Amino acid sequence: MSLFSLFAPAPHIPEIQDPELVKERYKYWRKRIFYGMYTGYIFYYFTRKSFTFAMPALMRDLGFDKSDLGFLVSVLSITYGLSKFLSGILADRSNPRYFMAFGLILTGVFNIVFGLSSLISLFALFWGLNGWFQGWGWPPCARLLTHWYSQKERGTWWGFWSTSHSVGGALIPILAAFCAQYYGWRYAMYIPGLLSILVGFFIINRLRDTPQSLGLPSIEKHRNDYPSNDHDDDRELSVRELLVEYVLRNRYIWILGIAYFFVYVIRTAINDWSILFLIEEKNYSMIAAGASVSWFEVGGFFGSLASGWASDKIFKGKRGPINTLFSLFCIFSVAALWYAPQGMMLLDSALLFFIGFFIFGPQMLIGIAAAELSHKKAAGTATGFIGWISYLGAAAAGFPLGKITQIWGWSSFFVVIGVCGVLSTLLLAPLWRAKTHPRFCSKEREKEPPLLQEATVSEEPSADL
Repeated sequence: MSLFSLFAPAPHIPEIQDPELVKERYKYWRKRIFYGMYTGYIFYYFTRKSFTFAMPALMRDLGFDKSDLGFLVSVLSITYGLSKFLSGILADRSNPRYFMAFGLILTGVFNIVFGLSSLISLFALFWGLNGWFQGWGWPPCARLLTHWYSQKERGTWWGFWSTSHSVGGALIPILAAFCAQYYGWRYAMYIPGLLSILVGFFIINRLRDTPQSLGLPSIEKHRNDYPSNDHDDDRELSVRELLVEYVLRNRYIWILGIAYFFVYVIRTAINDWSILFLIEEKNYSMIAAGASVSWFEVGGFFGSLASGWASDKIFKGKRGPINTLFSLFCIFSVAALWYAPQGMMLLDSALLFFIGFFIFGPQMLIGIAAAELSHKKAAGTATGFIGWISYLGAAAAGFPLGKITQIWGWSSFFVVIGVCGVLSTLLLAPLWRAKTHPRFCSKEREKEPPLLQEATVSEEPSADL
C-alpha cells in the first residue's frame, strides 16, 4: 500500500440492512471517533502552543525581544492559516484517519528539532513547518463532525469537540512553564513533541472515514435529518465545486471569514501575550502567570459548551445570536482585565476565564456556521478557507501587535484588541437571522437578499448526546 493510497477516501461498502445492528454500530463508532479526534486535537495544541509559554525563558536565555518573538508567532500563523485552507480542500477528498494522524506526528517532529536549534533563521524554518502540518488537524475534524453528527445535534457535538482546544490550551502552559522553569525552554519543546508523536499512532488506531465506509447509512438517513434536498450525498464533488461554488461564491463565508479575522486577533493576543503581560505589568512569577492564563482556556471550555448548546436549544440552530452576544461581552471583559488593579491574582484569573468564555463561543460557532452555510462535502474547504483568514488575524497578533506593544506599551495592546472586538460584533450582527442551512445550491434562492435568506427548518428536538 502506497502513502498516497493511505490518504485516499475509504470506499463505501454494502449497507447493513439490520436496523438494530446499524443502531448499535453507529453508537459505538460515534463515541470512538469522537474521543479519537478529541484527544488528537488536544495534542495539536501541545505542539502549537509549547513555544508560546516558553517565550519568557527564550527571551532570558537568548536575548530575544518582543518583535523577535512576534515574528515567530506570525510565521506559524501564516503557514498554519495557508495550510488550513489548502489542507481543507485535500481533507474533503482524503481519509481523515491518516490525514490527521500524520499531521500530528510531523508537528511533534518539528517541535523537537525546534528545541535543538538556537538561530532565529532555524526557529523560523522549523516553526513554519510546524505551522504547515498544524493545518492538517482541523479540516479532518470538520469532515468527521459533518459526516457522523446530523444538523440538529451538531452544535452540541461540535461544542463538546471544541473544548479540546481549551483542554490542550489549559494543560500546555502548565507543562511548558514547568519544563522551562526547571529544565530549560528546550524541554518545553521536546516533551510536547514526543507526546504528540505517540498520540498520532493512537489516532490511526481509533479513527475511520465516513459511515458508508463501514457499511452504515449516511447520518441524515440514520437520523432522518435532511438539512437540504439540494445535496447529493453519494456524489463526490470536484475541487472546483468545493472551492468556487460552495466557498468563494458564498457571501456568507466571506462575512464569517472577515469576522473570524478579528476574533482571532483577540484570541491569539490574549493566548500568546497575556503571560508576558502578567509578568511585566503585574510582577507575576512564570509559574503564577502560567496558572492564571490557564483560566483563559478553562473559560473557553465552558464557553464552547454553552454556546453550542444555546445555539441548538435556545436559538433552534441559529449561530448568529450567540456569535454577536458573545463578541459584545468579550469587549467588556478585555477592558476589565486592563483596568484591574495589581496584586489581585484571583480577579485576573477570573477575567481571563470570562474572556476565554466569550471569545471561544464565536471561535467555535463561526466554524460551524461556515460548514453549515456551505455543503456537507465542502465542510473542510469552507472551514479551511475561513481558518486561513482567521490566521491572518493570528499573524497580525504576532509581529505587528508585538511591535506596537514594544513601542507604545501595553495600553496600545488593549486598544487594538478592543477595536477588533467592536468590528467583529458589527460584522456578525447582520447574520443574526441567518439559518445555519440555507439551500445555497438552489437557483431560486440566489435571487433572494443575501443576509435575510432563511431555509425552512424542522423544529423537531435533537437527540441527547
